Amino acid sequence: MGYVTAAPHPRSRAAGSARAGRRSLAVALLCGALGAAVALLATRQRWAEGTATVAGGAFPLTAKGSDVTGVPAALAVVGLAALVAVFAVRRAGRLVVAALLALSGAGIVVAALLGASDGSALDEQAAQASGDTSASVATLSHTAWPYVAAVGGVLLLLAGLLALRYGRLWPAMSGRYERGGTPQPRRKAPAVDPDRPEDLWKALDRGEDPTGA
Repeated sequence: MGYVTAAPHPRSRAAGSARAGRRSLAVALLCGALGAAVALLATRQRWAEGTATVAGGAFPLTAKGSDVTGVPAALAVVGLAALVAVFAVRRAGRLVVAALLALSGAGIVVAALLGASDGSALDEQAAQASGDTSASVATLSHTAWPYVAAVGGVLLLLAGLLALRYGRLWPAMSGRYERGGTPQPRRKAPAVDPDRPEDLWKALDRGEDPTGA
């Protein structure tokens, strides 16, 4: 004998969607803000180091992430702006901004991983230090900071994916407008009876002119 499973009540489904929206919103905000901060911090750190031979001696060279590539820092700013803009738009606009947020994170990951083995910035410094345009850096080594920047990109990418999946459940920045896009009507102040002192005092408390002048 089979059993019929009762469908979930609409209220329970709505409550579940609201909880999912709140959780995803909190995670997306945390991942987006943290990812942008990590990516920006990592680009200011040392990514590569080496030496160049100048006047018969070894000259130490270092390159920051911003020297290697400016893409992660630029995309981190774009991603942070997109994270804020998600709450300023609705419907199709929110999907577009969420996609931009996700693409910013993916771009940071790609640029950081490519920069993890890039020695062109140090080669340029070696050429300037030695005065020889064909000079290149020796004993090239890289730090872990490019991979830290990539982690920041992953966090931004996750925030964008959450916005794409759950963004329709998130609140908008302004609550003055209804779903149809029309302003909500303001409540009219109650009429003031000049013969009732309590009405006059209430009108004054509301900052209104009880005389109607």
